[in-house]
Amino acid sequence: MVQLTARRTLVRALLGTTLLAAMACTPVRVLTHSVSQNETRVPPGQYEVDPDHTSITFDIDHFRYSRFTMRFDRKKGQLNWNAGGLDKSTTSITIDAASVDTNVPLLDRMVKSDSMLDVTRYPDITFVSTSFQRTGESRGTLTGDLTIHGVTQPVMLDVTFNGFAPDPLTKKDTLGFTADGHFSRAKFGLTTWYPAVGDDIHVRIQAEFVKTPAGG
Repeated sequence: MVQLTARRTLVRALLGTTLLAAMACTPVRVLTHSVSQNETRVPPGQYEVDPDHTSITFDIDHFRYSRFTMRFDRKKGQLNWNAGGLDKSTTSITIDAASVDTNVPLLDRMVKSDSMLDVTRYPDITFVSTSFQRTGESRGTLTGDLTIHGVTQPVMLDVTFNGFAPDPLTKKDTLGFTADGHFSRAKFGLTTWYPAVGDDIHVRIQAEFVKTPAGG
């Protein structure tokens, strides 16, 4: 009995030591984490949108009182990062139009209805990049085809490459970007509630992309 108790005590001590070591290691990695904006350090390949750490919001004038903000909760996409960095890389994003969230359930239903986005007929909002014009170190203007409500129009986004590094927790190669742009909703056939609700839609994007595993 004494020997069994001693073994249990030893096992508990070893487990406790292992747990403490793991707990001590992870915060250190997080606290000392840094990213690099050196585009040549990014491994070429396909990266996928991290939906849990990507935010896409639209804001629009509301009776000239404020710019009302809505977000889209479901999105997916790819980034094909090539040698040459931002200038040579391409991206495509798909947003589930029905995932729009205005924080007002009644307004959500109105935006999803056939008087606005008509998500039953047009379930996806897509953006496919077509060109990139560099405006500075780690930044530039990304032009692409935006499709909403079945209509496709060119849109420009000011993009900043925030940096690259392996994620300290997942160990996966991760890239971060900020994008900002404007477009006219009327050009996509979305004129409902104008002029009480403005025409100019401001897009804000915070995006993280994670390297696709080999064979994934």
